[in-house]
Amino acid sequence: MSAHEIERKINKLPSHLIPQINDFIDFLLSKYEEKAVEQGNFQFDWEGGLADLKDEFTSVELEHKAMEWR
Repeated sequence: MSAHEIERKINKLPSHLIPQINDFIDFLLSKYEEKAVEQGNFQFDWEGGLADLKDEFTSVELEHKAMEWR
């Protein structure tokens, strides 16, 4: 369904229903945004990126270095 078809249907409704339509659209938008956050979309392509430093630094030392860099 296109936005034009939806707009045509909305235009057929009585004007007192427009606030309800707006509320429902806001609800759908917030629900969609929440799902995007829940899905995470996190990538772990950085994993193992510091493997070459494991013989030079301990994990605690690397943590301290990270704190210095912030």
